[in-house]
Amino acid sequence: MVSQNEGDSQIRQYVATQKGGPFAVTHAPYPTPGPNELCIRNVAVGLNPLDWKNLYHGEMVKAWPEIFGIDTAGIVVAVGENVTAFKPGDAVMSLSGHGGRAGAFQDVTTVPANFATRKPVDWTFEEACSVPICYLTAAAAVAKGLGVSLFQDQAASNALPLNSILVLGGSSGVGASAVQLLRAALPHAAILTTNSRKHNVHVLSLGATACIDRNEPDIVAAIRAASPTGQGVDAILDAVAGVPDNGQLFETLRSDGPRLYSQVFTGTHQLAIPERVSAQTVFGRMVFQMPGGFWAMEKLSEMVSRGQFKLPLRVVVVGKGLEAIGSGLEILRAGVSGTKLVVSL
Repeated sequence: MVSQNEGDSQIRQYVATQKGGPFAVTHAPYPTPGPNELCIRNVAVGLNPLDWKNLYHGEMVKAWPEIFGIDTAGIVVAVGENVTAFKPGDAVMSLSGHGGRAGAFQDVTTVPANFATRKPVDWTFEEACSVPICYLTAAAAVAKGLGVSLFQDQAASNALPLNSILVLGGSSGVGASAVQLLRAALPHAAILTTNSRKHNVHVLSLGATACIDRNEPDIVAAIRAASPTGQGVDAILDAVAGVPDNGQLFETLRSDGPRLYSQVFTGTHQLAIPERVSAQTVFGRMVFQMPGGFWAMEKLSEMVSRGQFKLPLRVVVVGKGLEAIGSGLEILRAGVSGTKLVVSL
């Protein structure tokens, strides 16, 4: 193990003390990475809906107190045995996880090495921390939910070729990431999205073929009309629980097509799936168990360097320091659109 912070004895943690809060700043021993792990001194952390849902509903909390935070960017300060791709001083962005050593809402986060990748030189730490969970969840929705090859040789592509895909929530972080992954993997496919009109220019710039106003009175007819044949799409990628809110959206699937439905897990909806619709519910960490997906974060770096993946959302810094996280989560809970909220540390 190599460390640049051997003189440090403690770190600060921003802890949810109980369901519903409050948060408290506590201290913990400086962590040591295990085999195949990294310790990252966090420079900026992303705020996600799962953070406030866990705070108020305890959806994934096994015990209180708990440390939240699933997106970070920072500097590697220590590496464990077997880690050769990183060294102390490297600037990285990483998925993190809830609880103990793994949560992002603390000075230093410990993660498996494959959860991290080099921070793009052109991205700030604040921009970099806005991406990991959006990208990984989109990758799961595309690769697992729709069977589109992302991590293996493209010759081993899905058995059901997709010529048209509808992305519900194209201006969300997951939706905007999915548009880019689909465009890279299926360069000739029609990619339709639903989103607010104010986000059309951005979503189209990421690779969408057409955007449909999510408030369109007859949205099913509008989607069908925008599809290549006028009969609907081959598949739906649902980034925002759009179908549970409007079950008629299943009617946008072509009657003679593969009729695939990839739903991002939100923890809030149970959905009745019509006959002849092949459905998958996905979440971000699922990617790491897929063939070739262990190196999904390295794939992200490659796509960024090739110009195939841009920042999915506008990044807004809502404060500085661990103490700014709580108020930032309340802003997020109140609702934002086309925006990723982050905190600088």
